[in-house]
Amino acid sequence: MPVVSEIRKRFVDEQPFKGVKIGMALHVEAKTGILALLLKEGGAEIKMASCNPLSTDDSVVESLRNDYKVDVYAKKGETEEEYYEYLNKVLDLEPNVIIDDGGDLTKLVLLDRKDLQKNVIGGNEETTTGVVRLKAMENDGALKFPMFDINDAQMKHFFDNRYGTGQSTLDGIMSATNILIAGKHVVVAGYGYCGRGIAMRMKGLGARVTVTEVDPVKAVEAIMDGFNVEKMGEAIKTADMVVTATGMKGVVTYDNLVNAKSGLILSNAGHFNNELPFDDLQKRSAEKLQVRDSVTRYKLENGKLINLIADGRLVNLAAGQGHPVEIMDMSFALQALVAEYLVKNYKSLDNKVYPVPDEIDHGVAEIKLKSLGLSIDALSDEQIKYQSSWEEGT
Repeated sequence: MPVVSEIRKRFVDEQPFKGVKIGMALHVEAKTGILALLLKEGGAEIKMASCNPLSTDDSVVESLRNDYKVDVYAKKGETEEEYYEYLNKVLDLEPNVIIDDGGDLTKLVLLDRKDLQKNVIGGNEETTTGVVRLKAMENDGALKFPMFDINDAQMKHFFDNRYGTGQSTLDGIMSATNILIAGKHVVVAGYGYCGRGIAMRMKGLGARVTVTEVDPVKAVEAIMDGFNVEKMGEAIKTADMVVTATGMKGVVTYDNLVNAKSGLILSNAGHFNNELPFDDLQKRSAEKLQVRDSVTRYKLENGKLINLIADGRLVNLAAGQGHPVEIMDMSFALQALVAEYLVKNYKSLDNKVYPVPDEIDHGVAEIKLKSLGLSIDALSDEQIKYQSSWEEGT
């Protein structure tokens, strides 16, 4: 992680987080562990929990606890009760800064642990789902401290959401199923940056890809990119595989599955598994069988078979290894630098959702280019003058 390593040199020297308590709820795996260590080496006191019951790498938890003395509360397969117990253990730190993924840690401070609000100077949100929730909090007047939208930084969503999710989702699906992608009819629900990445990688491996969307602009974009576009109710009838990546609940319904092709492989690359009808599958299926480590086969009342990967949890982490390290290097560099910016500037910030400052976004890009041994052109003084002038013509 050369970008994070470059930032680490300065953090170790300057100690920007000295005396700062940071509560983290992220997918606890190797790259996240590096972020935790970066913040700790910068002077912070850290406590961390998982933001998803199935995304934890237990070996990373053990290493962070035993080798680096970081307080981590997480295990793969934790129950819903344990999930919230661990989040609350993080909040027992009485954090000054929140680093969240999905919004649950922030929600707890706003609803259940209101006594902690006086300590929180602000925080960061990593993913699309969490940003949507934060903006809803802001609109309702419920947000009591500034939060930064890491997800929509250029150096995050252009690469993490598109290339990271695209590759890691396929990694999770192929690891879980050992199926051939080529020739399959794959339906990708959602054509945001995550959906774009998944559709692109599926197409690259020879799949026939159909996109479902609720946004007409994104639907037209998908068509222009060479994909078929249909409603879910129609597309699922001939689909070999459906992958959701929307951040919205109820994207695939039980009624959709009743009309699906038998043998369908169903997975979710969004943050919460409510994109899929997991509860209905549990309650209404005639039979349930664990056919592989991460795949459960449900026999519906009409006899059709549905193969669900990782209980509908984030397939790239619950069944795969998560985003490649080169991707998280950039995303976590943003997290670290924005946390530093927050500590320095929180007194001048309002209780709203802020974008990542351009100087941080571009700064991460510059470090990334340097790590690749690349350099780019710069505008000359004459070009800068031309750019700002309306009088000069051709």
